[in-house]
Amino acid sequence: MSSHQPDPRDEEIDSVDACPVIASLEQIGSQWRLAVLHELLAGEQRFNELKRSTGANARTLSRVLDDLGEMGFVERRIEEDAPIATYYSLTEKGESLEPVFDEIECWAGSWLEDDALEA
Repeated sequence: MSSHQPDPRDEEIDSVDACPVIASLEQIGSQWRLAVLHELLAGEQRFNELKRSTGANARTLSRVLDDLGEMGFVERRIEEDAPIATYYSLTEKGESLEPVFDEIECWAGSWLEDDALEA
């Protein structure tokens, strides 16, 4: 008779599935996603405005905006007057992250060194 030993990796997968914090961070937790979401809290912005304010290159920003759009955090509006302009803004789901960002900023102000905040 063989005894089946539980695989410790199974427990790791179960804990990820059971933890809403981890699941949330998987959706919004990349550096670029957080930067874009944070910038859009100030209101609707054009692609180049987001590119300048986040420091992301065009390819990265385009991918991140597409990802955030697919997940329902960001919506895109195209104005077809000459010149054509594309605007991005938060959806209701995206706007609901504002208190989360406020709490993270509060925590960072209390617990992170000044050098870490400037980076």
